[in-house]
Amino acid sequence: MDPTLARTFVGRIVFASLCDKLFDIDARLNIIPQLATGYEWADPKTLVIKLRAGVTFHDGEKMDAEAVKYSLERHLSMQGSFRRSEINSMESVEVVDPLTVRVVLKEPFAPFVAQLTDRAGMIVSPKAAQAAGANFGNRPICAGPFRFVERIAQDRIVVEKFDGYWDAANIHLARITFQPIPDGTVRLANLQAGALDMIERVDSNDVTAIRRNGALKLTTVASLGYTGITINVGNGPQANTPLGRDARLREAFDLAIDREALNQVVNNGLFTITAQAVPPASPFYVQSIAAPARNLERAKALLREAGAALPVPVTMTIPNSPINRQTGEVIQAMAREAGFDVKLSAMEFASSLQAAARGGLCVLAVLHDLNLAAAACDRLVVMSRGRVVAEGAPARVL
Repeated sequence: MDPTLARTFVGRIVFASLCDKLFDIDARLNIIPQLATGYEWADPKTLVIKLRAGVTFHDGEKMDAEAVKYSLERHLSMQGSFRRSEINSMESVEVVDPLTVRVVLKEPFAPFVAQLTDRAGMIVSPKAAQAAGANFGNRPICAGPFRFVERIAQDRIVVEKFDGYWDAANIHLARITFQPIPDGTVRLANLQAGALDMIERVDSNDVTAIRRNGALKLTTVASLGYTGITINVGNGPQANTPLGRDARLREAFDLAIDREALNQVVNNGLFTITAQAVPPASPFYVQSIAAPARNLERAKALLREAGAALPVPVTMTIPNSPINRQTGEVIQAMAREAGFDVKLSAMEFASSLQAAARGGLCVLAVLHDLNLAAAACDRLVVMSRGRVVAEGAPARVL
């Protein structure tokens, strides 16, 4: 719950209620003011940002140039920050007056303002962040339309309307409860039963039923995002795999996947096949960059060229939900035809991110494998029914 340390898409949804940004993006992908009122480039490396007057944080402190300077420097320097790579072109940030900051870049960097439309542009209360230190995410204090009430892990996050919000007249909800429900079937059933007012996503195989239900309204849009496979090539001992060591094997794995078939089988053809993180409607979409078509013969040739012993073992961690498990199973079958032996490891999403960040661990879904795997792992994660029940060094866990 700390915008400096956060990294998930679903976290963004919660942050939209809690933490205003310097800038936002409208429906046409234009950059528009939020906590800022405007900006100008004094020169290719100097950005001057004007701030909105009369804004307060949830703790009553003023949101001013000093708070912006503190937050940007925190994003850049805090241990574990996921914002550092987004704004590391920043050399310094200076307070010009209470409502003006000057950002000096190391070199011209055109996307810098766009970075401030996401979590790198979220401004936190310096007083609260300094007092809480590493625990700030347990009770975040920002300048958004809602203030934090409570978070119960794996159950809910509750926020309520902040009456001191600078645009409170346009906020029409008194309270929001965010409830994570990984299983799409359960999510939809709760919506149909009236237990939920809205859900953020539906499984593609439920779309037809939803459209037939006059009590429900479905809205779809091509998102600013993508679904992809991230391969460990240098993070800890678990990077020392055939796939991690040899780019030819990674290319072969890529060529083994039939994206259009995957889209039809798992998603009823509702998704857009692309190799970019922006949709075709975006002005930044490059028409000449297309996803590779499946080429099984080329994939097999690359495995022979690499001298790989078949089948090539691959362990793939997937979020523990029906639609993701089905995606993994289809990829598993496709890759098998090229010469890969894919083992699927289903894990709760936030835990999988932590596991990927740590590197050098084994994920075990059943207890009787512990003794066999302990010697090969420097860290163990033991799961039961999709939840982490123990983790740490093998000796401690065992």
